[in-house]
Amino acid sequence: MNKQSIYGLTFDQLTASLAEHGHRKSRALQVWDGLYRKRVTEFSAMTDLKQDCLDTLEAHFVTETLTEHLKQESADGTIKFLFKLHDGNLIETVLMRHKYGLSVCVTTQVGCNIGCSFCASGLLAKSRDLTSAEIVEQIMKVQFHLDRKGENEAVSHIVVMGIGEPFDNFTNMVDFIRVVKDQKGLDIAARHITVSTSGLADKIREFADSDLKVNLAISLHAPTNELRTRIMKINRGIPIEKLMAAIEYYLDKTNRRITLEYILLKDVNDGKEHALQLAELIQHIRQLANVNLIPYNPVDEHSQYQRSERESVRAFYDTLKKQGISCSVRLEHGTDIDAACGQLRSKQIKRSTEDSLVVG
Repeated sequence: MNKQSIYGLTFDQLTASLAEHGHRKSRALQVWDGLYRKRVTEFSAMTDLKQDCLDTLEAHFVTETLTEHLKQESADGTIKFLFKLHDGNLIETVLMRHKYGLSVCVTTQVGCNIGCSFCASGLLAKSRDLTSAEIVEQIMKVQFHLDRKGENEAVSHIVVMGIGEPFDNFTNMVDFIRVVKDQKGLDIAARHITVSTSGLADKIREFADSDLKVNLAISLHAPTNELRTRIMKINRGIPIEKLMAAIEYYLDKTNRRITLEYILLKDVNDGKEHALQLAELIQHIRQLANVNLIPYNPVDEHSQYQRSERESVRAFYDTLKKQGISCSVRLEHGTDIDAACGQLRSKQIKRSTEDSLVVG
């Protein structure tokens, strides 16, 4: 019998599963507390449980499906983890230190099919979705790392912006959010969780209806269909008009602010004319939108793109501000390691492939 990772269950799902084996709800509370408050890694360490419940857990669940394959640490405190899944696939998870707390960026898919022409994550096509357990376990692995240091630190913020398109793995992503924000467990505040999407319009609407109350970021990156289609393949099927309609639905439904991500590519989308076009595009939603300008991390395989000059970033920022648009420039992390999302994974897979060819 194949055992299931226990991290894949929401509290309600865990309660129902234990009830099927004759255990009352209080047992689910004890298990939940052991997993997420006491953070035990073996069921036998849950000493407040009766043996029959421990036997059920041992028979049906496991607590580890990820192993640490590689770890890179930056001078600024950023740590990039490369985890190996049970099937041998590799994924990235990143711990970032901010003044406001410790943030973890999680991956939702093995590879990505969105096809953004500047992105390291899309260098390798999607092979499968991650389970909700595999996403939750990324947070737990990082928390275990912090626990071992003994400095009483805890993950306080989560960004779902790693490898893959979160809304293309919608159900598992939603279950992950329900687990990590549960007040009986990790209790990550909803306002401290941000999900990023490249613009799956139908899922943006579904996300609005889900009432999760977490933050939404949209990878926009261009102000016109012509330019966005050139750098983001998804725009062919979901043009800016359809995306903006979904964004407007989200804002009307939730009245929550959104972030519009805009990666600055030298001489591609970073001119003053582009800033003015962007300001015009979002002028009607500017009260509930913030533009996050992102300096580009160069990727060897995408040598056609370069980082914008500092003066261009400043001019773009100033132009938006003069048009009444709220905006900010993303603080960079891990620039002395493989900073671009998916870069470490793609390098490791490429290296393994080359090594095997040499051996062969």
